[in-house]
Amino acid sequence: MQKILLLGKDGQLGWALQRPLALRGELVAHGRASCDLGEAQALRAAIRAAAPDVIVNAAAYTAVDRAESERDLCFRINAEAPRVIAEEAARANARLIHYSTDYVYDGAKTGAYVEADAPNPLGVYGASKLAGDSAVLAAGGHCLILRVSWVYGRTGNNFARTMLRLAAERDELKVVDDQIGAPTSVELIAEVTARWIDRWQEGGEGGNGVYHLAPRGHTSWHGYAVELINEAARRGMKLKAGAGRIRPIAARDYPVAAARPANSVLDCARILAELPICLPDWRDDVRRFAAEMTGR
Repeated sequence: MQKILLLGKDGQLGWALQRPLALRGELVAHGRASCDLGEAQALRAAIRAAAPDVIVNAAAYTAVDRAESERDLCFRINAEAPRVIAEEAARANARLIHYSTDYVYDGAKTGAYVEADAPNPLGVYGASKLAGDSAVLAAGGHCLILRVSWVYGRTGNNFARTMLRLAAERDELKVVDDQIGAPTSVELIAEVTARWIDRWQEGGEGGNGVYHLAPRGHTSWHGYAVELINEAARRGMKLKAGAGRIRPIAARDYPVAAARPANSVLDCARILAELPICLPDWRDDVRRFAAEMTGR
């Protein structure tokens, strides 16, 4: 039985990964309490003690706005730690799965981004993730980088949970309507991660380098909020701000510390050519999320 090391088990993605990974091998899972990614030597020791065949790094610094004032910490977690992890994976001849972000792009492109497009992050968070991607690739081992966008799940801090909370508290919401992307559930990311591990267990190759992963279609943050709140209300959730009370606004009218890409749409042709998967429409997972959050 292969041994799988999961880092970041307590985050929203790590939480979703635990069960499918445990079904595919002997799972060793660390959160911040047992393995602080900010401590390089402790991180190396934890990886060597686990002696894994596969490392899945779901840990990251994701506070996009706070990163503007916490640059050193952000780079320590998102750039230096992945370098250490990738070096240890290469040393142990272990496969590494790492997660990247649409924030490595500036959003100026008209169409969907492909993996070969030049990155140009707008803020510290995106720059730190790009530095981590580069470090992972430079380590020279077998590494799979899944670049994802607008991640949400039942746990942790994310847009979907925030919208449901605010809609229950307020009579009206204002949501940005001139930034587009594809809301991506942690369940989809975990499923694709597990499928890659299955492929490797069966003796298949591939899964080396950067791959985009997102559901089909795209929307704005406003369109995302309307779809989610419509579904939650339809399933009986008590909300003060129904979908008709969600006002579209421009990004310039919602000032934040870190700029966001106007276009976060990712082309997933590469992963679809290598892995036999059917990506859902983004609405499908939003509906599933609403069902889970309402219990209906």
